Amino acid sequence: MAKCGACGPGYKTPLEAMKGPREEIVYLPCIYRSTGIQKPDYLATVDVDPKSRTYCQVIHRLPMPNVNDELHHSGWNACSSCFGDTTKKRNRLILPSLISSRIYVVDTGTDQRAPQLHKVIEPVEMYWKCNLANPHTSHCLGTGEIMISAMGDPSGNGKGGFVLLDGETFEVKGNWERGARAPPLGYDFWYQPRHNVLMSTEWGVPKALAYGFNPADVEKGCYGGNIHVWDWTTHELIQSVNVGANSIPLEIRFLHNPDASEGFVGCALSSAVHRFYKTADGTWAAEKVIQVPKKKVKGWLLEDMPGLITDILISLDDRFLYFSNWLHGDIRQYDISNPQKPKLVGQVFVGGSIVKGGPVTVVEDQELECQPDACVIKGKRVHGGPQMIQLSLDGTRLYVSTSLFSGWDKQFYPDMIKEGSVMMQIDVNTEKGGLKVNEKFLVDFGKEPDGPALAHEIRYPGGDTTSDIWI
Repeated sequence: MAKCGACGPGYKTPLEAMKGPREEIVYLPCIYRSTGIQKPDYLATVDVDPKSRTYCQVIHRLPMPNVNDELHHSGWNACSSCFGDTTKKRNRLILPSLISSRIYVVDTGTDQRAPQLHKVIEPVEMYWKCNLANPHTSHCLGTGEIMISAMGDPSGNGKGGFVLLDGETFEVKGNWERGARAPPLGYDFWYQPRHNVLMSTEWGVPKALAYGFNPADVEKGCYGGNIHVWDWTTHELIQSVNVGANSIPLEIRFLHNPDASEGFVGCALSSAVHRFYKTADGTWAAEKVIQVPKKKVKGWLLEDMPGLITDILISLDDRFLYFSNWLHGDIRQYDISNPQKPKLVGQVFVGGSIVKGGPVTVVEDQELECQPDACVIKGKRVHGGPQMIQLSLDGTRLYVSTSLFSGWDKQFYPDMIKEGSVMMQIDVNTEKGGLKVNEKFLVDFGKEPDGPALAHEIRYPGGDTTSDIWI
C-alpha cells in the first residue's frame, strides 16, 4: 500500500503508480437498505493478501450510526492530485450516502485495518448551503478541498451540481459550480486541469429511481443522455454533449495521462461506450466506439435486454479499458492503444440474468451461441451480475463486486438479496489480453453477522485507478 512520505500522498505519475506495492486490504461499503434487515450500512475491510491467514475474509466492520443511508461510492481527502504537498496525507475516506444525503468521514490513518468514524455531515448542511442532495462521486482536489457530485435537490428532483468540503475541517463550504446554467441531472465526474475542463454525467431523477427501475420513467424524461463540460477555471457549465436520449451515461474516465484530451464514458441503458475528445476548435465531442447488442429474451421485464454497462475503468498505462455488463453478466477487456477503435481482447461471464437454468430464455443473440453457465466459485453460486470493478496498480488483477444499488438489486436479482453479494477476482493477461476467474478467491457477503449484505465499490488504502487524478 502506498505510504504518505516525503513527497505527499499518491504517486508522481500514473506509470509510477503501476510500480506501487500490491494491495493487501480493500474497503467496500456494505448496504442493508432494501434488504429487509434494519441494520446500518457499514464499511468492510477485506484482507486480499494471499500470504495472510485471513485471506478473503472481512477483518473489520465499521457500522454507520444510522439506517437506510445507501452508502455507494467513496473518495479520499487527498490523492495523487496533491502529490508534492508534504502537508497532505491520505488518511480520511469520504463516504457519501446516496439516499439519506449524509456524508461520513472515516479515519483510515490511525489504523488502516480498523477504520473509525471521524465525522458525520448531516444532510441539512448540504440542503441549506448548496440546495443539493443525493451525493455520489467524491474526488480530492489539488487545492486540498474535497468535491462531491450531487444527483438532485432536497425534494428528490433531478439537479446536477457539486459540493465543496474543507479538506481539514470537512465543513461544507458551498457549491463549486457558478453561473446561471445547471444540468438537469448529475452523477459522476472527472477533471483534467491541463485542458481546463471537468466532465460530468447523468443517471436519473432520484425520486424516480430510488426503489427500482420503471420503464415508463424513461419516456417521461427521468433518465439522462448527456455529458456536461465545465470550465475548470470559472466553474461554469459551457457545453453539453448528447450521447443518446435516455442512454444513462454513468462512469466517466479521462485517460490517466494528464496531458490527454480524451476519455471514455459508459452508457448503461444504451449499452454503449463513447469516446469523448477535444476538437480542433476547443469544443468537446463524443463518438460511439463500442456497442453491446441487446438480447431478445422471454421471462424478463422487457423483450430486449441491454447489457447495462454500469462501471468502466482504464488501466494506469492507458492501454486497456474494462467494463461490466450487469445484466448480461460479462466483464470485457478492450485494447485502447487506438482509442478511436477499441479492440475486444478479453471477456468472462461471472453471473448475470441470462445464465442457463434461470427464469430468462434468450431467443435471439448476436454474440453467443448458447446461454452461459452459472458462475460457481468455492461452492458458492454467484447471484447478481458483475458491477463495480477495481484494477490492481500493476494491472494483473481485477476485483469485481455484484451489487449495483439496493432498490435495483431487489428488482433484478432478488436471490442476491437473500444470499448476499460477493467479491471476485479476475486474473488479467496484460500482454495479449484475456480474463480468467480466480477460482481460489471469493468474499461471500452472504455470511455477514447481521445477515446478507450488498457490497459495492472497492477502494485501496493507497489509491487506485478510479480514485486518483494526476494534474
